[in-house]
Amino acid sequence: MVVPLRAIPSSREGFYAINNQFLATGPKGFMEFKMLENEDMFVRIDFPGVPKDGVRVFLDQSKKAVCIFAEAPKEHKYDYSERNYGTSTGLVCKCCEVSGFTSLMCDGVLRLILTKSNITPQRSSCISFLAGPDFREDLRGDGPHKFPHGTDPNDPKLTGRILMPHPCVNYGSEMAYESKQLQNGGLYVRVDMPGVPKENFTVAVMNRRVKVAGEAPAVSHDSSGRFYSGDVAMLSTPFDIPIRKIKIIAKNGVIRLIIPPV
Repeated sequence: MVVPLRAIPSSREGFYAINNQFLATGPKGFMEFKMLENEDMFVRIDFPGVPKDGVRVFLDQSKKAVCIFAEAPKEHKYDYSERNYGTSTGLVCKCCEVSGFTSLMCDGVLRLILTKSNITPQRSSCISFLAGPDFREDLRGDGPHKFPHGTDPNDPKLTGRILMPHPCVNYGSEMAYESKQLQNGGLYVRVDMPGVPKENFTVAVMNRRVKVAGEAPAVSHDSSGRFYSGDVAMLSTPFDIPIRKIKIIAKNGVIRLIIPPV
């Protein structure tokens, strides 16, 4: 029999990143915001499971925000369900509007670059922060604006003992790990590793443990690459099984394993 492994913090502080128990190094959090030198805004949002053509980004009528909807299909019959995501990000100030954007969806990660323009001629263009999904309209101000230059990819608040659900999931699994015990004694496992190309996933079996790892390179204006690693299952027998007997499906920043009974 093969049994799933419960997420256990790797240190006294807890999980390195509470958004994903398998993240070992690199920027934490489901999102990353960064002000570029030309005052454009770079935004990274993790949408694991979403293919390149599975995301829609459009400018809100107010020109103060962009709206994002993404769909991750049910890739395997053992998946709990498909996953639908939705969020928006917008200017905090009242003196500017979003004038354009470019988007790139790759390996389960959406990257946006948003430009803004001043709509108040008597004022110089401000440096304004783009809000995330929890933004409240009543917080929008007139300035002057001081921008903190983005989110902190090493924020200690993103390390802890309690894992966070994905805030953008409207339907489907909100967590990075899913397992299902099969009737034949095998195990199905889904692990989110957004940003990892399919050729950068590895699977190993050692000391009766099935381990997965993935390396996500830095793309566009990412603060750095990310590395994921962790045990996903344990064998009930005293011997390991050959990797070739494990069915591996890797795509769109997600790896799925079908581990046979032993």
